[in-house]
Amino acid sequence: MEMDAMYEQLGIEKKVLEFGKEIEGLLSERFAAIDETAEYNQLKVIKAMQDNRVSDIHFAATTGYGYNDLGRDTLEDVYASVFHTESALVRPNLISGTHALHVALSGNLRPGDELLSPVGKPYDTLEEVIGIRESAGSLKEYGVIYRQVDLLPDGSFDFDGIAAAVGEKTKLVTIQRSKGYATRPTLSVERIGQLIAFIKERKPDVICMVDNCYGEFVERIEPADVGADMMVGSLIKNPGGGLAPIGGYIAGRKDCIDRASYRLTAPGLGREVGASLGLNQSFYQGLFLAPTVVAGALKGAVFAANVYEKLGFSVVPNSTESRHDIIQAVTFGKPEGVIAFCQGIQAAAPVDSFVTPEPWAMPGYDAPVIMAAGAFVQGASIELSADGPIKPPYAVYFQGGLTWYHAKLGILMSMQKLKDAGLITL
Repeated sequence: MEMDAMYEQLGIEKKVLEFGKEIEGLLSERFAAIDETAEYNQLKVIKAMQDNRVSDIHFAATTGYGYNDLGRDTLEDVYASVFHTESALVRPNLISGTHALHVALSGNLRPGDELLSPVGKPYDTLEEVIGIRESAGSLKEYGVIYRQVDLLPDGSFDFDGIAAAVGEKTKLVTIQRSKGYATRPTLSVERIGQLIAFIKERKPDVICMVDNCYGEFVERIEPADVGADMMVGSLIKNPGGGLAPIGGYIAGRKDCIDRASYRLTAPGLGREVGASLGLNQSFYQGLFLAPTVVAGALKGAVFAANVYEKLGFSVVPNSTESRHDIIQAVTFGKPEGVIAFCQGIQAAAPVDSFVTPEPWAMPGYDAPVIMAAGAFVQGASIELSADGPIKPPYAVYFQGGLTWYHAKLGILMSMQKLKDAGLITL
């Protein structure tokens, strides 16, 4: 067949391709459900753009201080409409999800305030922001107290522990939706809402912030729909749709967003300054495409879960569970599996496919990390990518794929590399 020959040219053996076809044939209902959610979210984005009267005038560039940047201000109104919040900050100078989280936290916390994580330890790069690992300029250095309550062994909330932890000084609760470098379940928006309601019953004035990275447009509702005061994410993940070259967002209550804006720029300036530098069209168009792009990434994640579960590996989520982010964890139990998987993802890339990724000591992490991402935008994990720390339980985290077809190729190539290394048999 012509299609099989094309895969063969890319280095996929017949046995690997046949294994993939068998799995794909079982997923038509799952894929149809993903497409239906994407259609709903696409309509939601279009309505937000129409309601805010988006025009080509909003794509014009500004420079310098960026006063009266109509495109920037309207884009932030669009984000607020999409996510059902009072306000939003959407800026190219929010350089990553970690930076956006730092701005949201430091803008809304003061010396002596307590920050509580009721879902265990946050993602590695946030440890130094908080001061769990010592770092210059951390919240700990500014007198912010940190407390966490771990999830129970089955992944459920420790409600008794959370009730005991919420006290007079608890100012802000941070809830990480996705799993990070852990093999716990991702939190559904419904579960996040239950947790927020529980906390607000005990302290109504506490600020509940959700790290929404990797979760946007996976479901029909977002954390702000279930009581989150702030939600934070990166534009080179889901909401940028693969077109945003940089940026992040913070959406939520107006007072929380205003305080974050004063931290991002300067007290007294806030969101009134910050030139868009010609990036607005990419931000608008990326948001427009995001529901469809996320659907492709989700199909890739579901395909990966089914493939590697059938091969005998532990996967989170498993092959049948509902999805609440685009990340698929696969536990290999040995570093060779993580490395071979990542090398397969890299070999399937349109950019730097000839590069062989190796583990290295990345800033912000406590163990060597291997990353595979032949991306058009450096570090864009809405594009086909995989990474993982080289430490037990030796799990790899796969995400992205601007199209389902590319995500499919990536998983097939990862299988091929594992087969070549003698780590799987078909």
